[in-house]
Amino acid sequence: MESYRQVADEVAAEIAAGRLRPGDRLPPQRDFARRRGIANSTAARVYAELTRRGLTVGEVGRGTFVRASDRRPGPALTEPSDSRVDLELNYPAVPGQARLLGDGIRQLLRPDVLESSVRPVGAAGTSFARDVAAGLLARAGWRPDPARVLFAGNGRQAIAAAITALVPPGGRLGVEELTYPVLKAIAGRLGVTLVPLTVDEAGLVPDAVESTARKTPLKAIYLQPTLHNPLSLSMPVERRAELAGVLERLGVHAIEDTIWSFLRDDLPPLAAMAPEHTILVDSLSKRLAPGLTVGFAVVPRATVPGMTAALHSAGSAPMRFALETAVQWATDGIVAAVTRGKQRDAADRQEIAIRHLGEFAVRGDPRSYSCWWELPPPWRADTFVAAAARYGIAVTPAAAFAVGDHRRPNAVRLGLASPPAETLARALTTLAGIARSSPDDLLAE
Repeated sequence: MESYRQVADEVAAEIAAGRLRPGDRLPPQRDFARRRGIANSTAARVYAELTRRGLTVGEVGRGTFVRASDRRPGPALTEPSDSRVDLELNYPAVPGQARLLGDGIRQLLRPDVLESSVRPVGAAGTSFARDVAAGLLARAGWRPDPARVLFAGNGRQAIAAAITALVPPGGRLGVEELTYPVLKAIAGRLGVTLVPLTVDEAGLVPDAVESTARKTPLKAIYLQPTLHNPLSLSMPVERRAELAGVLERLGVHAIEDTIWSFLRDDLPPLAAMAPEHTILVDSLSKRLAPGLTVGFAVVPRATVPGMTAALHSAGSAPMRFALETAVQWATDGIVAAVTRGKQRDAADRQEIAIRHLGEFAVRGDPRSYSCWWELPPPWRADTFVAAAARYGIAVTPAAAFAVGDHRRPNAVRLGLASPPAETLARALTTLAGIARSSPDDLLAE
C-alpha cells in the first residue's frame, strides 16, 4: 500500500512535468481517494503534504488548487553572474495584491455575468465605466467629464491613437529631450518626426515649446509632467499654467501621459488647465498590473470623433472583460487599496536608494519608483551598463531615452519597482561598489 508521501511525490511529479498546471483544481479528497485506491484519511494527508511543500493552496468552499511557482531567489551579487536583477522594467507589485485582485474578479466569472462581460465593447465603453474612470483619474480637485473619457486596450494604444488623431504621417511631434523609449518606436511606426524640447529642473520649458513651434510648426507635443520617466521630476503648478497658456496661444495640443501620477495625486494635470488642448492618457498597468489592464484617454470634445476613429481603426478598443474587471476593482475599493500600498512601497524603495547611493548624484522624487543617476567620472554610461551586467544587474543608459543626438547625458535610470526589496538593496550596494571602482579594473577582469 502506498504511503501518503509516495502519493504526494507522484502528484508533485505531475505538477513539475506540467500535466497539472497552476490554477488547476484537484478533485475533492473523497474522489481523489477513490481514484488512487487509498483511504480518505490518506488522501487528506496527501493534500496536507502538498500544501506544506507549497505546491497547492486550499480555498475555503472552493477546493484545492495547484499553486503558481514562487519567484526564483535573487542572485548573491558577490561576484560576476549570469543571473539578472532587472532595474530596467518597472512594474510594481505589493504584498496581498494578487489576493485582492482575485477576490475582485471572482464574481465576474459567474456564467450569467461572464456572458455579458465577453461581448464586444467600443472605445466609449459604457456610461457606468466612463463615470468610474473619471473617478479614478480625478486628482487635486479636478475630475474629468465622463463624456470625454475613451478606453483603449492599454496605455501604449491610447498614446498611439492620440498621436494618430493629432499628427499626420510626416508631421512633427514635440517631446521632452529625454522621453519614454516606447514613444520613439510608436512615432517611427506612424511616420511621425520627433522634435526634442528643452527640459530643466522643473520639467518641459514653455519658452522652448513656443520658440520651436514658431520656427518649425508642431502638430502636438507629448510630455510626462508628473514623475517624469526617466528624470523622476514633476512640473510645478505654476509651470503647468504657463505651458497651458502657450498651448492656447499656439493652438497646439498636448498628449499628457499620467501613467505614474497615481503615486503623486497632489498635482492637477495639465488637462485641468488646458482642457480643450490636452489629451490625457493613462492606464492600470502600473497602478495595478500589466497583464490585465485598460488604457484611458480624456479627450477634448472636438477631438473625440478623431480619437475614437483612431482607436477603432487600429483595433485598440478595450476588451470588455478587462474593462468590466477594472470597473469591479474600482468600485470594490481594490484600486484604491493597491494604490495606497504602492505609494508606501515607492517611498520605502526610495529610502533604500538614498541609503545605498546617497553619496552619488542620484535624483529621485520621494514618491517615485525610479532614480536618475548622473555617473561619476571616469565612468561612461555604456561602460557602467556593461559592468553592471557582469554582476547580473540590468540598468538603462540615458541614450535609450534620448531623442536623436540632441542630448545624451552620462547617466543611467534605475527602476526600483521590480525586484524584492532585499534584492534591490543588494543590487544597489553592488552598483555603488562599481561606481567607486575604475572601469578599466572591472571590465578587464
